[in-house]
Amino acid sequence: MNEERLYQIILKPVISEKTTTVADKHGQIVFQVVPDATKTEIGAAVEKLFEVKVKAVQVSNVKGKEKRFGKVQGRRSNWKKAYVSLQEGHDIDFLGMAGA
Repeated sequence: MNEERLYQIILKPVISEKTTTVADKHGQIVFQVVPDATKTEIGAAVEKLFEVKVKAVQVSNVKGKEKRFGKVQGRRSNWKKAYVSLQEGHDIDFLGMAGA
């Protein structure tokens, strides 16, 4: 796999109440990824960036919402979400990375 592509696949972690519950209950971490990323590319990118071992990857396409801005009708962009399960003993600490 192209190493340059691996650095572009993960856009950002998704931090919300739902993703925190998923992390506590199932040990999964949620990322926003580029729309054309595959499961194998996402797994390889997480292993490369965070130096952890990935057990499984599940993906979900999120449809953009219709929004109104005054009289103007608009639409948010569609995006792809990846649920990454890590092997036992591996974890990603986003709070420790914030100061770096």
